[in-house]
Amino acid sequence: MSMCVATYRAYDDKADFNKKALSIAVGLTVGSWTELPEAQKASMEKHLGKVLSIDVHEPEQAAAGERYADIKIGYPDINFSRDIPALLVTIFGKLSMDGRIKLLDLDVSEDFASAFPGPAFGLQGVRDLVGVHDRPLLMSIFKSVVGYDLAALREQFYQQALGGVDLIKDDEILFENPLTPIEKRVEVCMEAARQAQEVTGQKLLYAVNLTGPTSKLAQQAKKAIAAGANALLFNTLSYGFDVLHELSSDPEINVPIASHPALAGAIYPSAHYGMSPSVLLGKLNRLAGADLVLFPSPYGSVVMPKEQNLAIDAALKQPFHHLKQSMPVPSAGIHPGIVPLIMKDFGQDVVVNAGGGIHGHPMGTAAGGRAFHQAISACLQGTPLEEAAKQADHQELASAIQAWGIKK
Repeated sequence: MSMCVATYRAYDDKADFNKKALSIAVGLTVGSWTELPEAQKASMEKHLGKVLSIDVHEPEQAAAGERYADIKIGYPDINFSRDIPALLVTIFGKLSMDGRIKLLDLDVSEDFASAFPGPAFGLQGVRDLVGVHDRPLLMSIFKSVVGYDLAALREQFYQQALGGVDLIKDDEILFENPLTPIEKRVEVCMEAARQAQEVTGQKLLYAVNLTGPTSKLAQQAKKAIAAGANALLFNTLSYGFDVLHELSSDPEINVPIASHPALAGAIYPSAHYGMSPSVLLGKLNRLAGADLVLFPSPYGSVVMPKEQNLAIDAALKQPFHHLKQSMPVPSAGIHPGIVPLIMKDFGQDVVVNAGGGIHGHPMGTAAGGRAFHQAISACLQGTPLEEAAKQADHQELASAIQAWGIKK
């Protein structure tokens, strides 16, 4: 029988976790079992959830001194349509409100995964578009954006591009507005990209923020692409994974999509409730078709524990049915002095993403991008940043280190 398998962590001081697991398996599938006539049980068997394992941790075994159990339940695919909303409602809809219980992991069946093409470009496809295969990619962010007109945005874009970045993304709070409508914003920024490429020789992707009513998102995306957009930024959690899936599966939306984690903090941080980051920001994003996935880094201003970061990284890169890898983008509070930690933890297949770490550089925005490139090159060569900063042509890195230091 084809099944999707969910793993939960349930906390309870006194509960019989065997009964708890059985109540989940039955309650989220056939509703009741022992009360059913034997003849009806035979016909309902194929719909019944299966308790696959129960691993109980008593207080003396648990790090936090709480009693909990990791419970694995299999849900027959026959019970739900092949879409992410149906899957999530089945495995965690009602259950998410049933006391202290967290969705830790999710393994979908091959049959379920076959309904999802996944990332259209993925990690390697994004690298191909910018022509960079031998180092981490560098992304910068518009800061700030609210109230700016087209001329001001264009100049900010141009200065970022002069720093040699591979990607520039809108801030997630830049919505459709009269000052910088999406098609005009794309036109002036892509012209600035072409101008900067003549200086740097570096191609870049501009991830323009896709916003507006859900019913008009595809139309808005195609309008941006017609104007020259070569990537999109999408606030996935505010719209839903199924919307991301619809956008990424549309053959006319033929550019990479970067998934932003806005609202994720309402779902993953608690030990007792919500979903793990590896499911929420890792597997579901990849299944829905995100080519790049942003999430809070362990190093900067919005901190996620490193083990959770690495679990997201694994969910985006490890084999997952037929799906391409997604590119991880640890974000928030990144400056050049953090680059060694990013590359140590994530390797080369990562996007170094900076806002203030580029715009706040003492020598200006373009110098901020160059400082990051110098830090990345030093790490690839095995040179400590302190030593690299002493080189005559690395003044930008030296200035960045003086401003922000090196995080150990």
